[in-house]
Amino acid sequence: MNHTLPAAASHGPTSGAATVEAPGAAPRFSKGSALAVLVCWLLVVFDGYDLIVYGTVQSSLISETGWGLTKATAGTIGSMAFLGMMIGAIFAGRMADSWGRRKTIIGCAIVFSVFTILCALAPNAAVFGILRLLAGIGLGGLVPSANALVAELVPTKWRSTIATLMMSGVPIGGSIAALVGIPLIPAFGWQAMFLVAALALVIVVPLGLKFIPETLAPGKGASTDANKKAGFGSLLRAPYLGVSVLFALATIATLFAWYGLGTWLPNLMQLAGYNLGSALTFALALNLGAVAGSVITAWAGTRFGPIPTAIAAAAVAAVGLAALLASPPVAVVYLALVLAGVGTHGTQCLIIAAVASHYPDHLRGTALGWALGTGRIGAVVAPQVGGLLLAAGLGVNSNFLAFAGAAAIAAVLLAAVGLKIKKKTSQGANNA
Repeated sequence: MNHTLPAAASHGPTSGAATVEAPGAAPRFSKGSALAVLVCWLLVVFDGYDLIVYGTVQSSLISETGWGLTKATAGTIGSMAFLGMMIGAIFAGRMADSWGRRKTIIGCAIVFSVFTILCALAPNAAVFGILRLLAGIGLGGLVPSANALVAELVPTKWRSTIATLMMSGVPIGGSIAALVGIPLIPAFGWQAMFLVAALALVIVVPLGLKFIPETLAPGKGASTDANKKAGFGSLLRAPYLGVSVLFALATIATLFAWYGLGTWLPNLMQLAGYNLGSALTFALALNLGAVAGSVITAWAGTRFGPIPTAIAAAAVAAVGLAALLASPPVAVVYLALVLAGVGTHGTQCLIIAAVASHYPDHLRGTALGWALGTGRIGAVVAPQVGGLLLAAGLGVNSNFLAFAGAAAIAAVLLAAVGLKIKKKTSQGANNA
């Protein structure tokens, strides 16, 4: 099968392949496009599983491995995957714009699957941390590359909705990690959780090789067009500088809240007096809320726009997390965590949708990589901050307060993005 599709397709699609229309024309959402989107979504599900799985085994690593882990060092190890994700997101978005979406997506999937599997064989904390770093490079590179490809396979009017639904794969993967962990960890140990990644390698990657097309024409990578250079320099000068910086800062705050919760929630709930099974059901509530948030924000983002909806979602997350500070009844804890999931992950989905819609085709992958890559600073810092707050004896609520504050900051930054885009649009209309 020829997996390279010219930017201006002049003849009908091959069987099972997606089509990309002439520049400026909205592509048809064909069967081939739908299959490619589905496979990308499945890879995002495993991306979410491989990322959240550390939170499900963290208490086991501290108590059972004999590695001498403390809460602070466990937080440091948790940050390693996010550090890798920052590297992967920044460079994979640029690679996807230059070398092709398909190669980058498949390569990232293989990298995160192989190194996640190897985590099960780690003999000590240092090796485990290095393997999580290497897996993180693949994890971070997949999402911007997949979103850049999907944005080119669907009609423009569906771009925001599909981008948001694509990201539902992350909390679905996290939900699977929590569900699988409840029976698997007591029966087979924490190592079994990392071996689940083999399913991506032997099932989904071959499907990607078959169904994911290349949307950049041969020899037409963005880096070859002198008039449309795809690079970080283009994002950090007029007319994109201000919005690019604000998108990055908003993503940092959002990912601080989302991945801080994803890393520490099971452990926090155990410290609050719940057993492992109950703690994992709280993690499940958070991730199911995030799945619901993907659907709700997909609709609301299309109806009201991604930026206004993202502001509301971030505010919902802040309120939900702040409610936990009052040590409410169990039913309210579940509700608060669902709202936190809806808000934090929904905000991130909407930021991705906004970035995918705001930048031109030749900068889309780079812009997504920039926002998600710099945003991983929040993901890197959050597990470390959570561990240090606990190690300092500040208690469980110190974590919830930090994550709630980050969500509130994200809402303010996104409001600034909205004002800046509105001002730019008004100036453009006046100059027309």
